[in-house]
Amino acid sequence: MYQNSLEFASQCDKEDSLSHFRNKFHLPTNDAGEALIYLCGNSLGLQPKITSEYIKKELNDWANLGVEGHTEAEHPWLPYHEFLTEKMAMLVGAKPQEVVVMNTLTTNLHLMMVSFYQPTDKKYKIVVESDAFPSDKYAVESQLKFHDFDPEDGLILWKPREGEELCRFEDLEQIMVEQGDSIALLMIGSTNYYSGQSFPLKRITELGHKYNCIVGFDLAHGAGNIYPDLHNTGADFAVWCTYKYLNSGPGSLGACFVHQRHAENPKLKRFAGWWGHNKQTRFNMRHDFDPLPGAEGWQLSNPPILSMAAIRASLDIFAEAGFENLRKKSVKLTGFLEYLIDELKDERISIITPRNNQERGCQLSIQVKSANKELHDRLTAAGVISDWREPDVIRVAPAPLYNSFEDVFRFAEKLKKILN
Repeated sequence: MYQNSLEFASQCDKEDSLSHFRNKFHLPTNDAGEALIYLCGNSLGLQPKITSEYIKKELNDWANLGVEGHTEAEHPWLPYHEFLTEKMAMLVGAKPQEVVVMNTLTTNLHLMMVSFYQPTDKKYKIVVESDAFPSDKYAVESQLKFHDFDPEDGLILWKPREGEELCRFEDLEQIMVEQGDSIALLMIGSTNYYSGQSFPLKRITELGHKYNCIVGFDLAHGAGNIYPDLHNTGADFAVWCTYKYLNSGPGSLGACFVHQRHAENPKLKRFAGWWGHNKQTRFNMRHDFDPLPGAEGWQLSNPPILSMAAIRASLDIFAEAGFENLRKKSVKLTGFLEYLIDELKDERISIITPRNNQERGCQLSIQVKSANKELHDRLTAAGVISDWREPDVIRVAPAPLYNSFEDVFRFAEKLKKILN
C-alpha cells in the first residue's frame, strides 16, 4: 500500500482531494522563510487564514456600534454562541441542544461534576485512566476532597499492565466487577494525550451504566480528531477544548455536551449564572433562575466574542472539508507515518500508540529507548515542530486539514538522519 519514497508521498498529495485546505492555514516558517514541518496539532492547531477576518469583523462592529453590536452586528453578540452549535454538534455526533461552546475545558469539567458527581457514603469513587492529562486528575481529586473523600481511597486508576503502555478494556471490566458498587463516576479521556490510544466510548458507557455509574469523557484530544458519536454513545456528559485539532487559538474556549436525557431536566443541581437563564427574561433582573433547556442551561457568563469568532472560522473550514473525508485522510496519513517509522528498522524505536487505526486518531507516540529531550531538540533544530513527553516519547500528529504526505516523509527522513 505504501512506498518509502518522496515520489510516492508527492503522488499521494496530488491525489488528495483535501490537499488545497493546506493553503487555508498559516504555516510557521524558519528564518529563511521556509515552511517548517508542523506536526503538533495535538497541542496547538495552526491558524486558519480566515480567522483574522472573522475577528476583525467583530472588532469593526464593536468600533462602529458599541453596545448596539449585541443586537445590530452582522453576527449579533447576544446569540453568538448559537452560530457555533450546529457545526460543533455535527463534529462530536450530538444533537444541537446537547452542545454549548463556553468557558474553558477544566472549568466545564468542574461544572459537569457539580451536576453529575453526586456521591453517597457508599458510592463515591471516581475512575480515571492512570495517565490521564494532569488537569483532569487534579480536577477529580479536588472534587473528591470537596466532598470530604480521600483521593487515596476515592480515586481508582485504570492502568496498563506491567510492561505495557496501553489500557485494556477487560481490566476496566474487572475494576467494575470488584468495585462497581462503590463507583459513582467514570471520567475517561476519550483519546489519551500521552499514548494516543482512543478508548471504546460506547463500551465504556454501557459498562458504567450497568453499574449505575455516571460516565463522562474528556475529548480534548478527540474533538476534531476522532468521531465520538456522543448522543448514540450515550455518555452522560463530555467536555473538550478547541485549540488543538479545532484550530481556534491558544487558550480559546471549550465546549461541553450534556445528553438529552439530562439536558431537559431543570432539577439537576448546577452552579448557575445569568447566561444560562431563560433568554426571554434574562435582562429582567428580578426573576429567579429559570434554566434554559439543553446544554445552554449550564452557561454562566456572556461569552468572549473574539474567541468565538475564531472558533466559527475553524468550524466553517471543517464543515467545508467534511469530517468523514478528514477522517479517511487521517487514517491514511498516520498509516503512512507508521509505515515509515517501521521502515527505519531501528531497535531503539517503538510506537506505543495502537496499531489498529480504529483505536487511535492522528497522533503516534514514538518511544525512543535511552533517549532524552536532546533528540527532540535536534528535531526542532532540523525544522520539525513536534512535542516531547517525559521520559522518552515524541508525539507526532499529522493533521489532515493542513499536513501533507510529503510532511510525513520529510519528518521520517530527518528522524532517520538524527538517529544515525
